[in-house]
Amino acid sequence: MDMSTADPVRDELLRSNQEFRELVHQHEDFEKRLSELTHLTYPTDDEQFEEATLKKKKLAVKDEIYALMQQHTVSH
Repeated sequence: MDMSTADPVRDELLRSNQEFRELVHQHEDFEKRLSELTHLTYPTDDEQFEEATLKKKKLAVKDEIYALMQQHTVSH
């Protein structure tokens, strides 16, 4: 999730919604680990499996983040 661009809905949820903050933090953690894995010259089978799994988890978390943002937009 790109945190460098301004988004009033995201900013409001970061301030007011604990679940949203946790999802963003989890997404950032997945991104950090994926970056480490993609920079490996010769990843092991386990590391390749971890990378594929993390990509799926990161996408699922991103979907949850955007669902919360959409829900917030509709309800306000």
